[in-house]
Amino acid sequence: MNSYPKVAVVILNWNGLNFLKQFLPAVLSSTWPNLEIVVGDNASIDGSVEYLQSTYPTEVKIIQNRINLGFTGGYNRVLEQVDADYFVLLNSDIEVTPNWIEPVVQLMESDDAIAVAAPKIKSFAKKSHFEHAGAAGGYIDHFGYPFCRGRIFYEVEEDQGQYEQSSEVFWASGAAMFIKKKYWQLSGGFDERFFAHMEEIDLCWRLKNQGYKVMYCAQSTVYHVGGGTLNTENPLKTYLNFRNNLLLLKNNLPVTRSVFTIGARFGLDFVALLRFLSEGKRKDAWAVSRAHQSFVKSLFTSREKKLLPAHHPTTAINVKPAGTRPANLKGLYQGNIIVDFFLKKKSRFTDLDANRFC
Repeated sequence: MNSYPKVAVVILNWNGLNFLKQFLPAVLSSTWPNLEIVVGDNASIDGSVEYLQSTYPTEVKIIQNRINLGFTGGYNRVLEQVDADYFVLLNSDIEVTPNWIEPVVQLMESDDAIAVAAPKIKSFAKKSHFEHAGAAGGYIDHFGYPFCRGRIFYEVEEDQGQYEQSSEVFWASGAAMFIKKKYWQLSGGFDERFFAHMEEIDLCWRLKNQGYKVMYCAQSTVYHVGGGTLNTENPLKTYLNFRNNLLLLKNNLPVTRSVFTIGARFGLDFVALLRFLSEGKRKDAWAVSRAHQSFVKSLFTSREKKLLPAHHPTTAINVKPAGTRPANLKGLYQGNIIVDFFLKKKSRFTDLDANRFC
């Protein structure tokens, strides 16, 4: 590259003082020549802002939200105030490595159709293994269940060099997501109804419906702590995952197919509810029920009919103008990952039938 596009690394913080102290110095040591570091704060009360102001008065730009707007609303408001060619949405609990920006930007600069990309995401606690949220690129099955190359459900693979080829995927993790500003604006940003969880899959899918590409960059690695805001045992996380998965399908599938797929998902989710009950996880079972109630209610509310809030996907990219690219379904798995994983015992990405991927 003859010139260096401007890259803004934007960390959304909510009471993450300890993570900022631990991981921000490495981010500030990044070697990309045209770089801005931004911390967007979601009304933290742990002294995060005061720490940044006193420790990094010139190195870090601070943008403050008056209230906690969640992952979706928080980033939407903050990125409205950031000017760069590339946004890097980076979790506060990510440890970056030297030269982590260069390979991703170089990959994205090679093709204007590449809208989003992510590095290899490995576990901070067990650095020999991939991390649950992202691993070596995200995929999705015919019924809307997301999984990763390197992680299917709770089975996480050791990184033995099996995914060293950069490639097109279906979605990139919001833990370390690179996106060109022009495509962020084209997409309308995150759908704020998601609040947190799966919003990045929704964003990537909407862009792919417009024919753009999402990439995994094998030459860049970061390490993710994970569960910094909501741990895996939190019923709120269960609620958000089940509700948001239904929103994901409604946002992105054609109407006729969405009716069938969402109907099938209600049945599959009921099986999950029964499993939670059998394991004594009553709060999680109730979270699944509440997720279904919330989704059904949203179909009949005035907010849904009026396409509110402002950052709603149908206000931008879901309404296709004439002459746009055909939809790009690369990374869609035309099978049922639940059947493959739980019944056929296919626990590794390489166990899946490669011919069933678009």
